[in-house]
Amino acid sequence: MNNPVLQTFPLSTPWQTLDPFLFSVYHLDHFPKGNSEMGPDVSLLKGRNLGSDFDPSQKWRMYHGQTIPGFPSHPHCGFETITIVNRGFCDHSDSLGAAGRFGQGDVQWMTAGRGVQHSEMFPLLQDHEENTLELFQIWLNLPKAGKFVDPHFKMLWNEDIPMVEEENARIKVVTGTYKNVAPIDPAPDSWAANTENEVAVWNIHTKANSEYVLPKANSAVNRVLYFYQGSEIHIGDKKINPNFGIVLDPTEEVTIQTGSETAHFMLLQGKPIGEPVAKYGPFVMNTQAEIQKVMEEYRLTQFGGWPWPHPDNVHDKDKSRFALYPDGKLVEKK
Repeated sequence: MNNPVLQTFPLSTPWQTLDPFLFSVYHLDHFPKGNSEMGPDVSLLKGRNLGSDFDPSQKWRMYHGQTIPGFPSHPHCGFETITIVNRGFCDHSDSLGAAGRFGQGDVQWMTAGRGVQHSEMFPLLQDHEENTLELFQIWLNLPKAGKFVDPHFKMLWNEDIPMVEEENARIKVVTGTYKNVAPIDPAPDSWAANTENEVAVWNIHTKANSEYVLPKANSAVNRVLYFYQGSEIHIGDKKINPNFGIVLDPTEEVTIQTGSETAHFMLLQGKPIGEPVAKYGPFVMNTQAEIQKVMEEYRLTQFGGWPWPHPDNVHDKDKSRFALYPDGKLVEKK
């Protein structure tokens, strides 16, 4: 059997990705107790670079937030965001009038398409204990034919997301069929909506001192396994330490020997779109001329403006998980 490991690389921030993915970042923050404004006590903000607080040596970060951690209103255009919140909560607000509070395993899938503004804030809802946040955000590209589709906002609620329990592993199937387990449908204009593209996002936890076999893909896709927590693993005769990405041969099953700790992985795979990528911050097109055009559109229209009272908008502290859609439909969860 051939060695299925094609390449390994240390994980940076953001994680290195392959087409059709553009970007992936992992946030693990042990936020303190929240105050009355759902942020950390003001005394804890002294010495922080507020507005751009990304210090990896700290237990937690404010990111671009000033009083509440998170990412105040900012634009996206030409791609999709998949936001997985395994622990803690994220408050979403956007220029379509959509909003939501999601967490504890929920996933938000947002197609930016021709342009949308949104904010992603992390309210510290617990005022008597620590507020741990574990979050992934993955950017999935759109092909040229989908760059200017209407924006779309979809929630994948934790209780609906397939969770595969195997003898030595637990697999959260965000998108992409795992063995015979089908996922929730992705956003309708997504590259993932065509099953022939074999887009998969699987969060895999394997038991310590065990063996796990990752099934092979059906076609020639780009496949990267991100080993973000645990002790060392072995694939064949290759030892791999945590905080490494592993580019895999999609035509091979992969047998993983887990070390002395539970191993945590994120798998991203998909058929490459294979088109030119022009990027400028949160704008992703095929050419620089298109980038200039969408930047001008944003300057003129603000992608519909900002209908919320604050750029770092958060929802009432006593709200449970919910989604308010642009058409006014409201879904509430416990």
